[in-house]
Amino acid sequence: MLTAKDIMTKDVITVKPDTTVEALARLLMDKKISGTPVVDDTAGMVGIVTENDLIKKNKRLHIPTVIRLFDAYFTVGSKNMEEEIKNISAISVDEICTEDVVSIQEDTTVEDIATIMVEQHIHLLPVLRDGTVVGIVGKADMVRAMTDEASQ
Repeated sequence: MLTAKDIMTKDVITVKPDTTVEALARLLMDKKISGTPVVDDTAGMVGIVTENDLIKKNKRLHIPTVIRLFDAYFTVGSKNMEEEIKNISAISVDEICTEDVVSIQEDTTVEDIATIMVEQHIHLLPVLRDGTVVGIVGKADMVRAMTDEASQ
């Protein structure tokens, strides 16, 4: 049975939290990757940043509607306003990355990886060993694993 260790990309491209959003965009394009782990100076996982995070940065800001009823004011649709402003004005990766990262271990089976990806709508899974990034499994790795299994 195949595991993360068998299919993961071992030469993981990472960024630091202070990497600029512009440098991140160039890196993703140049390396033809869809995202990357964000690590500290000891290669410890800080977060993950993807193309979706960059796209969110450029989306239209939805200004909440204010309704006046008698002498009270009610704001409609402002629940995520603060987060939207933060994303739009972000300069560095630490401002747009996802900090609550779903990760896997080297012995996680391909079936478990597929389940996580589908059920949690995740396309990149960092592989950790003792809190340090040692690999990453993406959709392309999963497809490659399926073709390798079919040929055996």
